[in-house]
Amino acid sequence: MKKGIIVISFDALCSSDLDDIKKLQTFNFLIQNSLSCLNVEPVYPTLTYPNHASIITGKMPFEHGIINNTKLQPFNKSPDWYWFRKDIKTDTLYDIARKNGLSTCLLLWPTTGCGKITYNLPEIFPNRPWQNQILVSLMAGSKLFQITLNKNFGKLLDGINQPNLDDFVLESAIYTIKRKSPNLMLIHFTDLDTQKHKYGTKSSKAKEALLRHENRLKKIFDTAANLGYKIAILGDHGSLDVHSQIALNTYFKEHNLLKYVYLKSCEGSSYIYLRGDVEDKIKHKIIYTIEDFNKNFNGIIEKIIFNHEYKKLGFDKNAFLMLEPREGFCFTDSMTIEIINQSNYKAVHGQLPNKHKTIFCLWDGLNKQTLPSLKITDIYTILLNSLNLKRNGVCL
Repeated sequence: MKKGIIVISFDALCSSDLDDIKKLQTFNFLIQNSLSCLNVEPVYPTLTYPNHASIITGKMPFEHGIINNTKLQPFNKSPDWYWFRKDIKTDTLYDIARKNGLSTCLLLWPTTGCGKITYNLPEIFPNRPWQNQILVSLMAGSKLFQITLNKNFGKLLDGINQPNLDDFVLESAIYTIKRKSPNLMLIHFTDLDTQKHKYGTKSSKAKEALLRHENRLKKIFDTAANLGYKIAILGDHGSLDVHSQIALNTYFKEHNLLKYVYLKSCEGSSYIYLRGDVEDKIKHKIIYTIEDFNKNFNGIIEKIIFNHEYKKLGFDKNAFLMLEPREGFCFTDSMTIEIINQSNYKAVHGQLPNKHKTIFCLWDGLNKQTLPSLKITDIYTILLNSLNLKRNGVCL
């Protein structure tokens, strides 16, 4: 059986990291010797789950249904994430691979829980008091496969803390490549994203994560290239440093509007949802209240985006508005804190796509071409072509 392709997603790897990764041997080799683009535009909001769904469907969030990392569950302190395959409303790359008789392996790739995948270690965590990590993972993925991985490499783990988690994923990937030879493997590493959130985009911790990623990439490349695999690397978004968060739900509460409207954070941007049918005069009042808030707080909202722009930008068509904050600010769902307060993170993402360009490289040992720009949705077709797959009976 023919080999295939290994796709490695380095969460939060972006164009602003290029100066650093070009100094790293394996990253630089792939940049210089692949079909590459160093100017890839994500979808909006620029969050992990919407963009990973767009990579494997070629669709915008309003089309594939993953319009945020977490679901709209107002007043739930810990909303559920879009963990499960059923949340994606269209075929995925791995669905098409399976229908064409190829084996698949997904390691911590978002929104794959309970998917029809040959070897699946899903990204999911316990979100209820009665749950635990081992059971929720086993129930959402390939049980025997996960038991084997935990038996062999579980000692590397420290819960879901980094860099231990990515070290576990690395060893799981090497093991699976050698023992199972899947035709399509999708790997998601989150070490860099974690360090940027905690310490900032240019912190020493972020730079250390890039060095660890270089080591992980080299190990996978050295193993897989010798076995005849094509190898793709990509990012999903960047990150922007922040100092303060905006609790607009607190402001809505003070103005007796929470029964009509709710802010759902996308970290660096936010959705504004209406709560049921709302009269036009109330809609106007909501917009006026937001504009008045912005005037009172020195213009910390950079842009108010209206619903009619959803097709152009890709966000949830059911949203009433989207809000883009000024540099240094992000949003929180909370309504129990001060309207403006210190951010829980040093850096976030979710802002407009032009602020978050990322990269893509596909190495096959033959093709060397630099593309001036790509949309992240374009990667889907490139990956399908690399596997010589068909969609709806048509060769792509």
